[in-house]
Amino acid sequence: MKLLCLSNGHGEDAIALRILHALQQQPNCPELAALPLVGAGHGFAQSGIPVIGPVKQLPSGGFIYMDSKQFARDLKGGLLTLTRQQLKTVRTWAQQGGAILAVGDIVPLLFAWCSGAPYAFVGTAKSDYYLRDEAGLLPRPRWFDRFENWSGSVYLPWERWLMSRRRCRAVFPRDRLTSDTLARWKIPVFDVGNPMMDGLEPTGVEFPTRWDSLTVALIPGSRPPEVYDNWQQILQAVAGLVETVGRKLVFLAAIAPSIDRDLLHQALTTSGWRARDGNAGDGTVYTLQASLQGATLLLSTAFNDCIQTADVAIAMAGTATEQFVGLGKPALLLPGKGPQFTHAFAEAQTRLLGPSAILVAQPNQTSQVLQRLLNDPDRLQLIAENGRRRMGAPGASARIAGYILECLDPN
Repeated sequence: MKLLCLSNGHGEDAIALRILHALQQQPNCPELAALPLVGAGHGFAQSGIPVIGPVKQLPSGGFIYMDSKQFARDLKGGLLTLTRQQLKTVRTWAQQGGAILAVGDIVPLLFAWCSGAPYAFVGTAKSDYYLRDEAGLLPRPRWFDRFENWSGSVYLPWERWLMSRRRCRAVFPRDRLTSDTLARWKIPVFDVGNPMMDGLEPTGVEFPTRWDSLTVALIPGSRPPEVYDNWQQILQAVAGLVETVGRKLVFLAAIAPSIDRDLLHQALTTSGWRARDGNAGDGTVYTLQASLQGATLLLSTAFNDCIQTADVAIAMAGTATEQFVGLGKPALLLPGKGPQFTHAFAEAQTRLLGPSAILVAQPNQTSQVLQRLLNDPDRLQLIAENGRRRMGAPGASARIAGYILECLDPN
């Protein structure tokens, strides 16, 4: 079997790679290829999975649905030509007898349908938790927001139509609530969990924490230049915590390898932090001058170890925030300027993640919100149970890989 993986974003690429790696562990692994519809797809090439067809890094980074100006910039950057060429690639793949795995939202799903090949769909972008929880529909303050449930699901009728075609052999929603909803239609739904929670095992990096310290993960996102604006807001929140929280604080900043550390360092220096001689793990340790309580901040690329070690997060990211919450921990969200992490994005994330994601209107309110949270053990227990339920248990990638072979392999 030949399998072409379509994805449409940095986070979707990462999820697709987990599934493809799980397929590579199978004794009858298909011939694999990838076509990232957004971005250059460096992760696929680095993993030894060939990228076929044209790829291009467009100005929006894949967030055209959030801003019409971003869409206009992408059009000027060659979006229409790129789309035509990519459609030609997937149709050629289908003519050669290949199958397709679409990962993301309606864009790769539509490409898969247009190809003429049999396909499977991993829905990463949508969840019925945006509209409801186990108790029923969520209250929405604006009257037009209440119409989002007009079709009975977060997936609209034309998306469900694409999922119910004969050539669509399997659909893998991101959670049980969404699976149960889609199962009401003639859609081949498999509720096997969320691949986002795979590959998060700690790597053994040790951080300068103590049993009596409060450890806070700082998750500013991964896309420049937005990440640098996010970092400034997070440091404002950190300053408030240092001034008011009456215990030792350790901040673990989970920094993507592509981020310019010099810019982060400049912001830290301006805020009164100083680099300490020597490193810890793979990162640089900073201490705050003139801090009575004592605070330590570590810049590290060891994302897994940061989120596994921390007690709580200050977050301005998409997938990374969801993964942190999936470990059963609370995340405090600070709305940013975008293009990704805007107030609208953060508000939607609180619906997706429920009580595990707490929206903080201004950075200087973070300390007050955190202290109320830490003084409410019942709420912390609810958050732990909620996060694990909404994000699911690890192992979904291997389960999806098994069903893909079963449903798409013509033999």
